[in-house]
Amino acid sequence: MGTHAKVEEIHPSLWRATQLARAHGRVVETGYPVLSCELPGGGWPTGALIDLLVSQSGVGELRLLLPALVALTPRPVALLQPPQVPNALGLSYIGLELERIMRLSGATSADALWSAEQILRAGTCGALIFWAQHVRASSLRRLHLAAQSSETLFVMMRPLAAAQDASPAVLRLALRPSADGLVVDVIKRRGPAASEPIAVSLQPTPLLMSTRRRTLRPLEVSVSDTVEPAHA
Repeated sequence: MGTHAKVEEIHPSLWRATQLARAHGRVVETGYPVLSCELPGGGWPTGALIDLLVSQSGVGELRLLLPALVALTPRPVALLQPPQVPNALGLSYIGLELERIMRLSGATSADALWSAEQILRAGTCGALIFWAQHVRASSLRRLHLAAQSSETLFVMMRPLAAAQDASPAVLRLALRPSADGLVVDVIKRRGPAASEPIAVSLQPTPLLMSTRRRTLRPLEVSVSDTVEPAHA
């Protein structure tokens, strides 16, 4: 090896502290250039654990992911333990086919963790979004390892307080609502610390923001940031 070889050329896992790491595998475009330019590889990494940390559900976290979910067509999208009833009209409006969506729940936390691991190991879903409150570090490592065997976009929605805990996630973002959308704080990424929060403008639609109660047919599922809590 030459003495002047670049550090980042030695192994894909290496990067300089002053620069963003290269993506190990595929990334999915976020749909928000201001965010993409701050992420290693320029998008959401697949085959790895991503932490999105929120103070409460419904701040805009799903709207943030919607461009990526649409881009993953036609692969299915699994919603595991969502805290709210998905909104079928909202999904249809933004172009996410209802047939692609699977809404899943487990009787216990252990069941939900097992389901997440099986979905990741199967590798048939384009994305898995998993809402969880308290997860052991050992369980996070198992899920991250399972994710590495696939090209699934794997996102865990967790409380903002979890930012203080160690995590094997390759990307951890804290999301705070703002007048125009979200303020994104980079908690962890493969690269230098972010110099300042990222302001991401979200474009709401009347359907996604509607507060009217809707009756869904048994097989209809979708996603919305502002619908009423689920009554399982």
